[in-house]
Amino acid sequence: MRNDPANSDRSSAGQGCSVAVVVYPGVSAFELGIAGEIFGTNWGPEFGVTWYNATICALTPGPVRVDVGYEVRAAGGARSIGAADMIVVLPGQTADQAPSALSPVLRRAHARGSRILSLCTGAFALAEAGLLDDRRATTHWTECSELARRYPRLRVDAGVLFVDEGSVLTSAGSAAGIDLCLHVVRQDYGTEIATQLARQLVVQPQREGGQAQYIEAPMPALAAGSLFEDTLVWLREHLAEAVTVADLAARSAMSPRTFARRFLASTGVTPYQWLLSQRVQLAQRLLETTDLPIEAVAAASGFSTAANLRKYFSRAVRNNPQAYRRAFAAQRARPPAGARIVGV
Repeated sequence: MRNDPANSDRSSAGQGCSVAVVVYPGVSAFELGIAGEIFGTNWGPEFGVTWYNATICALTPGPVRVDVGYEVRAAGGARSIGAADMIVVLPGQTADQAPSALSPVLRRAHARGSRILSLCTGAFALAEAGLLDDRRATTHWTECSELARRYPRLRVDAGVLFVDEGSVLTSAGSAAGIDLCLHVVRQDYGTEIATQLARQLVVQPQREGGQAQYIEAPMPALAAGSLFEDTLVWLREHLAEAVTVADLAARSAMSPRTFARRFLASTGVTPYQWLLSQRVQLAQRLLETTDLPIEAVAAASGFSTAANLRKYFSRAVRNNPQAYRRAFAAQRARPPAGARIVGV
């Protein structure tokens, strides 16, 4: 893996890659469950791919007591962490609970080319190791000001669900860890498999990293049922058509201004951003699963022309449509294999 996020191509990085899930006394059982379910459960045979190979790792021998009281026996140590293709750093009960001995291990692994993720306040461990210097990062919104105070070289963004800086990724609080992990799966295996996995987990297939951590006000109740939800269902089925905010507002029986304001309050993104995201996801699925010409993919996903598709797709995915298709064509050619999680 490359450390340069602008040039990285991780479309097949997940194929059997080793994952070290780092635990220490007081670590959060919730985020441990997220990492174990997504990276450790053997989803490979179901999706026809080689899944991640995850190991629970600790710096000290013996069982590790998590925040809710039960004990976890780690199967790997510092050597396993340093050798892993991807490292997941979990949060503890306090922001600085991760052991100081973890810092040099993370630095060496990152220098070797490991991709490093932090969930929630695990970002403090990455910052302590110097991996977030001169990068954007996030953590739970209640701890963002403290993260910025302690580590002034960071650019802390309190208003997002996760931040992808290429070889270093950070997520906001609790459930945002699911969003980041699904984002990684989406990069490694494609939108189709990430969406299937999200359905298995009964979670939303994709919340953009730039979406707000929390919503300022709930969506106001609408007369005659959830017209807003019906509008989005309709829109997903008509992504190839020319649609304006005024069209959506009319379907929801609102003025364009009211519709735009309520949509942003409810989802954290503008109607245009949401529509663009849905169209990019559709284009990804078509590129992953069909042999349609690029022009046909552009038309079917609502971008009209191949030039428009390349512009918006490359901006969102950091890869052009042709290269994206080639990467996933090669991935489909690989035989599936088993995977395991060790150390529970």
